[in-house]
Amino acid sequence: MKRIILTLAAAFAALSMFAQNDKADNILGTYNAGAGKDAYKVKIEKMPDASYKASICWLADPYDESGKIAKDTKNPDKALRDTPMDKVVLISGLKYNKEKQRWDGAKIYDPQRGIKVNVTVSFENAKKLNVRGTVMGIGETVVWTKE
Repeated sequence: MKRIILTLAAAFAALSMFAQNDKADNILGTYNAGAGKDAYKVKIEKMPDASYKASICWLADPYDESGKIAKDTKNPDKALRDTPMDKVVLISGLKYNKEKQRWDGAKIYDPQRGIKVNVTVSFENAKKLNVRGTVMGIGETVVWTKE
């Protein structure tokens, strides 16, 4: 009897962990953002450490004013300034916060300004992801729509 109870407890714990990871993994996928020539797509992937990474994977207009592939020229890390804009990592190290039912604990990179700010991410509904960047309590929210 004791063995059965322990087995059931272990199975319940495993299912519970799976359900938690399943909810956290709802963020995975490709999202549309921006509009017109400023439209872009972001791909969110799970990393080996169970955190999440968001990278630009498509731009409506991938060229700079001279007609060349746009690069991440404002990046504070000089080694990344030759990165094509459609390969820029916007968020890395994002983790699911079970208590708050959102993803946080990371910074989002704004390639237009060349800065990183704190980020929280939460679903508005099944398709709309609110991505909020803040600095000293002042913030901006953009909506990414899941494909």
